Amino acid sequence: MRCPFCAFDDSQVKDSRPTEDNTSIRRRRQCTSCGARFTTFERVQLREVVIVKSGDQREAFDRRKLEQSVALACRKRGVSQEQIDRLVSGIQRQLETSGENEVPSARIGELVMDGLRQIDSVAYIRFASVYRDFSEAKDFEDFASNVRDIGDVAAS
Repeated sequence: MRCPFCAFDDSQVKDSRPTEDNTSIRRRRQCTSCGARFTTFERVQLREVVIVKSGDQREAFDRRKLEQSVALACRKRGVSQEQIDRLVSGIQRQLETSGENEVPSARIGELVMDGLRQIDSVAYIRFASVYRDFSEAKDFEDFASNVRDIGDVAAS
């Protein structure tokens, strides 16, 4: 594993343990050249998933990109990093076990929205505003009233 500080190609594993949700292994490493310590995470990847974007562009699934989008929607909302990791891991697992090598980006957007709806309604609306490309305040109002209606039904 390449050291992020000095770019040396060798490091020693000092400690390994599973993460709380048992979907990855956290490894504490030390560079054999400069002695710096850093952490890596190892996850199982069942298959390469390719995302088909609008306009038929294709790109490899990038977990970090998904994490960043979800984290941005959840910013300042009291949603823990663990909840975000669980949501992203669940979506990644669904994609890898679906049997499809190519997945439309719209499917991922819907999976994220379903997950965020369960976690935080404001994060859900934030994500939807970008995903559904709201162009004016009325779009927010209409969508938020639907979310409120869903919440009223769930509370009953």
